[in-house]
Amino acid sequence: MESAEERSWTCLAGECRIQAWPSLYEMSQVIAESADLANTVQILLRIMEKYMNVVRGTVSLCDRQAGTVYIHESFGLTEEQEARGIYRFGEGITGKVVDSGTTMIVPRIGDDKDFLNLTRTHTDQDKDLSFLCVPIKRGKKVLGTISVERKYDNDVLLKLDAELMGIVASLMAHTVELYLVENFVKVSLISENQRLQDALKDRFKPSNIVGNCKGMRDVYGLIEKVAKARTTVLVLGESGVGKELVASAIHYSGLDPKSPFVQFNCAALPESLIESELFGHEKGSFTGATGLRKGRFEEADGGTIFIDEIGELPLSAQAKLLRVLQEKTLERVGANKPIKVDIRIIAATNRDLEDMVSKQKFREDLYYRLDVFPIIVPPLRERGADIIALADYFVARYSDQNHKNVKRISTPALNMMMSYHWPGNVRELENVIERATILSEGGVIHGYDLPPSLQTTVLPGAAQKGGLSARMAAVEYEMIVDALKAHDGNMSEAAKDLGLTRRILGLRMEKYSINYKDYRLVDKKQPQ
Repeated sequence: MESAEERSWTCLAGECRIQAWPSLYEMSQVIAESADLANTVQILLRIMEKYMNVVRGTVSLCDRQAGTVYIHESFGLTEEQEARGIYRFGEGITGKVVDSGTTMIVPRIGDDKDFLNLTRTHTDQDKDLSFLCVPIKRGKKVLGTISVERKYDNDVLLKLDAELMGIVASLMAHTVELYLVENFVKVSLISENQRLQDALKDRFKPSNIVGNCKGMRDVYGLIEKVAKARTTVLVLGESGVGKELVASAIHYSGLDPKSPFVQFNCAALPESLIESELFGHEKGSFTGATGLRKGRFEEADGGTIFIDEIGELPLSAQAKLLRVLQEKTLERVGANKPIKVDIRIIAATNRDLEDMVSKQKFREDLYYRLDVFPIIVPPLRERGADIIALADYFVARYSDQNHKNVKRISTPALNMMMSYHWPGNVRELENVIERATILSEGGVIHGYDLPPSLQTTVLPGAAQKGGLSARMAAVEYEMIVDALKAHDGNMSEAAKDLGLTRRILGLRMEKYSINYKDYRLVDKKQPQ
């Protein structure tokens, strides 16, 4: 004769769990066909209420980012009570089930100190209720819990209900996981995307473009004037001066900074792909066009498109771009239906477009359409003290990124940077500072931390030949200048500090054309 434990799905103590089978089958069908968590939970709550005589039942889900478990749906709770049912991992019965991944059964909640009653639903009359909580697991990962409250006079029935809820939790696990991915991860990605966009806006505001020389102040004034208009802008300047920063500043200072800002570099793609990338294409328009694709202009509709290296745009694409500028319409590759777009175009180049027009390498009509509002960004060699401001800015950035504590740039190193002609402009300066930050020791960037091309700009004679001589000369020059600076140009004190006689120090200073008067406190001329 079978024991009570073996009669799992027969009537026991006047209750028949076998009646729940149709609802369990319905739940499995919902999960198999649509993985709809809302419908699945509603079926579960119906089983709790109709077949298990539950007083209260909850389905709770984990928020891993916050480290909490919250009530997703319930039976027998008000909305206010649900809102209070938030547990930290490891807190209360629910939190402990999430931590351990195992079912917990409380025969009488009035006897268990871990039952916290955060929902504030329990009164003295509820102390005799039993509480069982099972984890919803996908592999070893706990996604949430199912909990049931009711009075059990039969321990076997309590155990059987725990097993039943375990089966239901297993059925639901995949659906719960999909729900969490689609909702929490989506919300997290949206939040992160917004954070990055906000950071980009802050980074590219005109006030955050480093530099205060007259040339850059003129650029700031032009940005301020054109930002609120929809005028086409042509940004001119040498490679590496920061033309993309100017374009970004114009967009994010404009009337609708939340609108799309799409960037495209004409030199980044082969000529055969540029038209498709800019204007889009129809399915089957060329080999490999397996579907319809919107181009960059359509993506920028309502906002701004920044076309960098416009001088590299093929003549065939120039004609289409001219139509966009004139008529605000475009046609995808392989289509003959015009598409209306509302965009502001900002183009940039380091090429001489007028010269290209004279050589018939750039369309004259397109040039005049682009050259409505030109902004010329000055090269770094013409920006004077901005070099020091930019260097300090990059030192702060790369010190943080590389976990270095660089506090300053030495005077000789600053002299080298001020004397250099910077053919690569701000981009080259950034690379130089990143390298020097990594090489630096003692919280100071010295001249010998800079590339040899910068060191030779202030070192005379044989030191300019490079190699070991240049390296040693750079170190010697650096030490002499630092000593003179530390002692306000006093040669005797500087010589003592360096372990030299005053005469030997004078000879070394003559070798490097160093004048002690430049380091006197009353008339220092060197940048600090």
